[in-house]
Amino acid sequence: MRIGIMVEGQEDVTWERWFRVVALTEELGFDSLWRSDHLFSVIGVVERETLALWPSLTAVALRTTRITFGQLVSPVSFRHPVELAQHAVALDHLSGGRYVLGVGAGWYEREHEAFGFALLSVRERMERLAEALEVIRLLWTGEVVSHQGTYYQLVQAQLRPRPLREAGLPIVIGGRGERRTLPLAARYAAEWNVTNVGVEEHARKVALLHEHCRAIGRDPETVVCSWMVAHLIGRDGSELEERAHRLRRWFPFWSTLSPAEVIAEAKRRHWLVGTPEEVLEQIRARAAIGVRRLMLQTFDLDDVDALRLIATEIVPAVAQ
Repeated sequence: MRIGIMVEGQEDVTWERWFRVVALTEELGFDSLWRSDHLFSVIGVVERETLALWPSLTAVALRTTRITFGQLVSPVSFRHPVELAQHAVALDHLSGGRYVLGVGAGWYEREHEAFGFALLSVRERMERLAEALEVIRLLWTGEVVSHQGTYYQLVQAQLRPRPLREAGLPIVIGGRGERRTLPLAARYAAEWNVTNVGVEEHARKVALLHEHCRAIGRDPETVVCSWMVAHLIGRDGSELEERAHRLRRWFPFWSTLSPAEVIAEAKRRHWLVGTPEEVLEQIRARAAIGVRRLMLQTFDLDDVDALRLIATEIVPAVAQ
């Protein structure tokens, strides 16, 4: 099991905080660093700082030498596939092949309304995503390509340089949809990611993904199943409550809750919650159903001690 850090780049992430977490991810032995791709807060605090996607990922490529990194995920509702394909190859070359492209259909209606992007119906979103993935793969060949689709058109288009890897960059597809997302992941993804899901439901979705892979003649083991999950960890009950108290700053709708109520709400949302021993048990339950990577959704980037605790007590244990 590999463990990475995931940052919500639109929730008051400054350059100072970003550079700190980039350095800590590499220094503390985490496998990877991921960030969201939104234009403003999805929690509803729109005055929060939002870190621009491409410069922040470029900084990771140039400031690290070991970790995998990418976004979870860029919506094709406001990221054109030509933009995604070209920036992905640039980051691939800058990092020596450590970048992973995360792509999704888009979901946050308020964001799309605010910035003038069409979200479309769920069916149309997924059709657009499938077509965007085809366009990206065509452009990564480095050859002259044309494409006349419903949402995208290419006429004698060519992008150079090619990706470092002959097959193109690995793609992460995020989402829980069983009728549309999982078949797309089976066809296009090196990694399928999901969040806010209990163990039993997660196991069922993993099994469905494997069925979709077998249906198209793909080995299910070639798709990494990953889980994006928030965390609330403490060495003991007192430290756990202190972190719960701090978390209320990030979630305005938790501002009236007691620390014990925050802990209960985090558990209800299927976060990793408890002492290191308790969190390890929760991780082992996911490993047993086929999860191979955790992306730890981290809101309080000023709480360096929490990251050090995970790095010393959790990361070595799950690596074994």
